[in-house]
Order: sequence, then C-alpha cells, then structure tokens
Amino acid sequence: MLLADLTPSTGPWGIGAKTKIMATLYVLSSRGDRRVTWATRDVEAGDPEALAAIAEAEAIFARERSRGSSAFKVLPGEPAERIDTFDRTAEEIVIIPRMAGG
Repeated sequence: MLLADLTPSTGPWGIGAKTKIMATLYVLSSRGDRRVTWATRDVEAGDPEALAAIAEAEAIFARERSRGSSAFKVLPGEPAERIDTFDRTAEEIVIIPRMAGG
C-alpha cells in the first residue's frame, strides 16, 4: 500500500482512521449492522474481487429499497443526502430500514 492510497475516513459515526480509499455500504438492522466494502481504485481497474463486492452492494441496495428502506449518501462535514439509486461514486452509503409505528 502506498502513502497516496491512504486517506482519513471519519465514517458515518465519526470513527477516525487512516485507511485505503474504500467505499462502504452500511445496512442498519435490529439484528446487527452489515457492511460491504470495496476498493474504488480496484473497481476502476476491473479487479474481479472488487467488482463482485460492488455487485453485492448494488443487489443489497436494490433489495433493501424494495422493502421500503431509506438510503443516504454520507459525506464528511455535509448533511446526509437521500438517494433512490445506487451511487457507485459514493464513499459511504447508509441504508436504514423502514420504521413501523405503533
């Protein structure tokens, strides 16, 4: 890993770390949160493992949205942006299940 591959990441919960440039899909759940990550540069380079991870993230995104979950693109220092389609350029996407009242 090169120093150029390192970037500070605050994550959606403010956890600071030096990490390889990664994108992450977080799925929040009462049964435990799920996370799918992939290296953005590896996707651009056509790496099969990274392409499989992003395909899994896209499938999870579609399934959760069809169940009524909300999805947000999260950028450090900015308000979360609600999204309806998977954004391959987003560094972090958080999916929150639909809340049932009563």
